[in-house]
Amino acid sequence: MDFIGIIPARFASTRFPGKPLVNINGKSMIQRVYEQVKLVLDDVYVATDDNRIADEVIKFGGKVVMTSENHQSGTDRISEAINNITKDTKKQYDIVINVQGDEPFIQPEQIQQIVSCFENKNTQIATLVKKIENNEEVFDVNKPKVIFDKNMKAIYFSRSPIPFVRNVEKQKWHLHSDFYKHIGMYAYKANILKELTQLPQSKLELAESLEQLRWLENDYTISVAITQFESFGIDTPEDLEKIVENKS
Repeated sequence: MDFIGIIPARFASTRFPGKPLVNINGKSMIQRVYEQVKLVLDDVYVATDDNRIADEVIKFGGKVVMTSENHQSGTDRISEAINNITKDTKKQYDIVINVQGDEPFIQPEQIQQIVSCFENKNTQIATLVKKIENNEEVFDVNKPKVIFDKNMKAIYFSRSPIPFVRNVEKQKWHLHSDFYKHIGMYAYKANILKELTQLPQSKLELAESLEQLRWLENDYTISVAITQFESFGIDTPEDLEKIVENKS
């Protein structure tokens, strides 16, 4: 199977404008993400709607594809990107991997894990989860939780704690049940990705503000793999400062 990694990167950000270009120990954030993905995948592109980001990618020797400013979701941007790449290169890809552009410390092992999900020919969409080790994260609405079945297929994603642990003090929930948080990297079969972009927003998606619920509501399956590596997404300058301090 032919895999391609696409890294969506926008300059506009309410909480951290221009974050793909921020310098992290001598390299831009987007360069660090790109280089980590290249350790696993031969074909990697940054998908952006901003010439400043495109110029930076070209400067460090990466590949870039321009996309529209008007996409409502990252999935739509990824879909346009793969269409443009296919037109330009005439190469067809079987699997598209969406790596977040604000994860400069993503581990190659995580990318390899999501690739390995497609050893099962029935996999449509794949993503990663990590076991939650403290009760604070169980109740953090910014860390979506995931429950999945014995075949490692997602049942539901929620900003609320799932499962509900009955007859136990909330402060001790994580000691009485396994909780998993979503690590926001996706991989899709190319034909499935195209279908996903045709789906209207769903009730559960709008309620939780989680795009993946649209896919589950429309009977697509999401395979999950458990990673031992933490996610270090950067949403604010404070996030960056904290993470760089911890990494030093």
